[in-house]
Amino acid sequence: MELWQIWLALALIFIVIEICTSGFAIACFSLGALFAMICTLINAPLWVQIIGFAIGSTIAFIFIRPVAMKYLQKREGADHKTGVDALIGREAKVSETIKADDYGRVAIDGDDWKAKSADGCEITAGTKVVIVSIESVVLTVKKV
Repeated sequence: MELWQIWLALALIFIVIEICTSGFAIACFSLGALFAMICTLINAPLWVQIIGFAIGSTIAFIFIRPVAMKYLQKREGADHKTGVDALIGREAKVSETIKADDYGRVAIDGDDWKAKSADGCEITAGTKVVIVSIESVVLTVKKV
C-alpha cells in the first residue's frame, strides 16, 4: 500500500467517525489528511506531509468549521425550543374553565396542564387559547 493511499484511508476513517458524531471537528482532520495526501502525490518527504496534515487541519478548523457550524445550526433550527419551552406560543384548548384570578386546566398534545389567564379574565371550557408563558407547572394563557 502506498503512502498516499494510507492518507486517503485515514481521511475516509475520519469522515466515518464524523458521521457518528456532531460538531464538524473530526471532519477537519479528514481535510488535513487530504492535504497530506496531496503532499505525498508531489513526492514531499514524510515530515512535510505531517506538517501538511497539521496545516490543512488548522485551516479547516479556522476557516471551514465556523461556516459549516453556522450552516448546520441554521438548518437544524438553532432557535428550536425543547421541553416545556416548546409549548410557548402554541394553541391549547381549555378543558376546565379558568376562573377570574384563579386556575383552570388546558389540554395540549394529550397532556392536561394547570393554567391561569394572562389578563385575569374567565375563560370557559372549550375555548382555544395561546400559551404565553410557563411558571413551574402552570401555563399562563390568553384567548386566541
